[in-house]
Amino acid sequence: MYLSRFLSIHALWVTVSSVMQPYPLVWGHYDVCKTQIYTEEGKVWDYMACQPESTDMTKYLKVKLDPPDITCGDPPETFCAMGNPYMCNNECDASTPELAHPPELMFDFEGRHPSTFWQSATWKEYPKPLQVNITLSWSKTIELTDNIVITFESGRPDQMILEKSLDYGRTWQPYQYYATDCLDAFHMDPKSVKDLSQHTVLEIICTEEYSTGYMTNSKIIHFEIKDRFAFFAGPWLRNMASLYGQLDTTKKLRDFFTVTDLRIRLLRPAVGEIFVDELHLARYFYAISDIKVHGRCKCNLHATVCVYDNSKLTCECEHNTTGPDCGKCKKNYQGRPWSPGSYLPIPKGTANTCIPSISSIGNLPKFNRIWPNISSLEVSNPKQVAPKLALSTVSSVQVANHKRDCECFGHSNRCSYIDLLNTVICVSCKHNTRGQHCELCRLGYFRNASAQLDDENVCIECYCNPLGSVHDRCNGSGFCECKTGTTGPKCDECLPGNSWHYGCQPNVCDNELLHCQNGGTCHNNVRCLCPAAYTGILCEKLRCEEAGSCGSDSGQGAPPPGSPALLLLAALLGTASPLLF
Repeated sequence: MYLSRFLSIHALWVTVSSVMQPYPLVWGHYDVCKTQIYTEEGKVWDYMACQPESTDMTKYLKVKLDPPDITCGDPPETFCAMGNPYMCNNECDASTPELAHPPELMFDFEGRHPSTFWQSATWKEYPKPLQVNITLSWSKTIELTDNIVITFESGRPDQMILEKSLDYGRTWQPYQYYATDCLDAFHMDPKSVKDLSQHTVLEIICTEEYSTGYMTNSKIIHFEIKDRFAFFAGPWLRNMASLYGQLDTTKKLRDFFTVTDLRIRLLRPAVGEIFVDELHLARYFYAISDIKVHGRCKCNLHATVCVYDNSKLTCECEHNTTGPDCGKCKKNYQGRPWSPGSYLPIPKGTANTCIPSISSIGNLPKFNRIWPNISSLEVSNPKQVAPKLALSTVSSVQVANHKRDCECFGHSNRCSYIDLLNTVICVSCKHNTRGQHCELCRLGYFRNASAQLDDENVCIECYCNPLGSVHDRCNGSGFCECKTGTTGPKCDECLPGNSWHYGCQPNVCDNELLHCQNGGTCHNNVRCLCPAAYTGILCEKLRCEEAGSCGSDSGQGAPPPGSPALLLLAALLGTASPLLF
């Protein structure tokens, strides 16, 4: 009976698991840009955020080596096998295809035996460093979606840096350091991704986990993308809604996983010992058999397709956007400023579609859910509008006489037509909006990405901390511009080395680096409370030094020669010989 009950429960669990398991994998992947829906007005398009599928991005990259002549084989040379470093009869010859190891072999199909690999020249110029830069370029912004995996055919290097660029290689920043001894190589304490958290996920670390010497089973180095995703989506990446929400609201997090170029800096080959064997320098070289980089084209959530044409990746933009990254509105669709799509609200997100320009409304189709019902708007009395819009350069000011020309997204029912400029503008925008069509937010407010443009709550107050922010305005994500030493979305937190005191002020003292001296105590990190005999910022000076009386009988300097205090000290110590002063 117990067995049958157990089997029934097990079968039920398997059924539930099989149904639920695909759910987080497909939900919220944003693979559709628009779909047709039925409304009271008939069949219309419903727009949503969308992005291309993740793929192997090594198929589209260009590789560059520095120095350019670092690949082995020109001239031909022999090198030692990794498994037996003293068997040095292997040959590298660039003129013979079977013996050549060019850079493209880092990205070819793996699975053949023997494996193919790129290889550097050996360390024959020791003690001059053997260093190589391998730059991977896409000429396109991409978003990483899986671990970067580098497979070495030689031993994994003793020292290596993985770097990224967001501006097509003009500037670089470290992604992660790798070393057999992080403290010695980079003056950093060793860490692994497991030591990080949601709050420190952007920290640049040095790891010793992947930098061992000559071990035939230790060939792979990772840069852990998925482990960092797991801080938000859970260990099995099932809670993708949480991850997408974080990527949408935290620009620095999204930028962390975004690159235009990657650079692998090989700084020291696998030695495997304390000292380099100068009699067998053919043992030391770099060899890489495979590099995996998975990601997707960055299309700002305005495309599901990224095409590769003429050696260039380009998004096939939707939502009336254009550009390599869908980063601007198409001509005649500039009725409001361009904005990237938003992952929120889950699961469809917000398309933030570019809408028709006001001068071309009559020639373009209507966009439901983005373009409100224009016929419901009223037009104001001429006497109410003209005084507010009277300009010296305008010959006549008239009220709009076509209701379809007055488009304010429900934030105003009053418009004015300026004859000279042949344009219509909204008057007295409400709900903290502004602009020609009430399409922008007032200064001190930012766009609510989860609200439609005609929503009364489309603009949210910035709430910048007045003591920590430069001004009361914020960017499109709600982040305020902070004063020096201040951080946080609302500029209400202090950077390390600063403390809050009517705003963030640099620490005068603390209990780590800036210790109060001579018995002083640190008061709220802003000043040292010094003993009576001492003064200075850190109580580092004798008070008598300022008055120039330390040698007098002020009592704050050293006891004068022959003083009773010294005679008493000598007596206590049992000094046999007389004191000499």
